[in-house]
Amino acid sequence: MSKIGRLPIDLGNVSVDIKGTGIHYKGKLNSGIYELPEVVKPEVIDGKLWLKPADGTTASRDFNRIWGLHRALLSNAIVGADTGFTKEVIIKGLGYKAALAGNKITFTLGYSHKIDFDLPSEVKLQVDKSGQKLTFSSFDKQKLGQVCSLVKGLRKTEPYKQTGIRLSTDRVIQKAGKTKA
Repeated sequence: MSKIGRLPIDLGNVSVDIKGTGIHYKGKLNSGIYELPEVVKPEVIDGKLWLKPADGTTASRDFNRIWGLHRALLSNAIVGADTGFTKEVIIKGLGYKAALAGNKITFTLGYSHKIDFDLPSEVKLQVDKSGQKLTFSSFDKQKLGQVCSLVKGLRKTEPYKQTGIRLSTDRVIQKAGKTKA
């Protein structure tokens, strides 16, 4: 059995309607339809969504992969519809900052020019007063991670002074600089 696939999905405040292999979900942040493969059968028991092997399906290595993958993706969709996801990005450096204007972020990162970044409609952003602490939030976990990765790529954290852009969860090991002989 799949270790991830056999775990239940907590529905929280999301309403779920099962129609065949399609799962219609609706929460306060998002609603949608998630299509499951024919080999997985969904059931709602006591406010939790269970994914079980369909009748006649034998547990194999390939089935376990499909089962765990779809359970994780469906769980992310349901959690995103209910509470959403957030990631915190930190900009460190003298004069490095970000400013939000509408749906466009303008970065000042020590280059000879400013960098404009278009924010997707699914992702929301909050910038603090200093412009060095960005909080991204979205109902789509994949889109949120992609946007944060693209922002990090604008100015990677350098290992000596640790200036640049990084996630608050990133751990950057500081290298020792040159020493006088």
